[in-house]
Amino acid sequence: MGVTDGDGRLRRAELGGAAATVAAAEVAVVAACLQASLPWWAVVGAALVVAGPAGWTGLRIGRRAGVRARSLEAGETVLGTYTVRPPYTEHTPPAAHEGPRYQLMATSLGLRMWERSVLLWWHPWPELRVLTDGPRLRVHHGGEEIAAMLLEPPTAAREIRLIAERRTTR
Repeated sequence: MGVTDGDGRLRRAELGGAAATVAAAEVAVVAACLQASLPWWAVVGAALVVAGPAGWTGLRIGRRAGVRARSLEAGETVLGTYTVRPPYTEHTPPAAHEGPRYQLMATSLGLRMWERSVLLWWHPWPELRVLTDGPRLRVHHGGEEIAAMLLEPPTAAREIRLIAERRTTR
């Protein structure tokens, strides 16, 4: 994937993600070092050690945000992005720098299922039937169930069902 998409959107997203991640990491390191009453050179050294990995993580986060932003159609807005919890409790969670593996994005036009930077599926609201089964969200398309998932936060399934009701009754 390139560094820019012609109008610079991906570059801004990447650099914004990197800058935000580095800034947050630097603040945490400086605060911890000052609390431990370390000399200035130790604070600077610790901040430099953290800057590289934090920037790399931020670039990955920004790249993912850029890919998702480019997938939106003209006039489409994101109403919410929800993390899909794995179905098994004994799973190994992703490393902090990887972020959640699966995310469901509700937009003004439909639902999008993402696996990190890969769009798995997208369907417009009028073609979907969205049901809740307790905390589980069930999504039907063409008479068949295409997804049954647990989302974070726990109220997300109900939120998406309400969004679907509003979008399909128009």
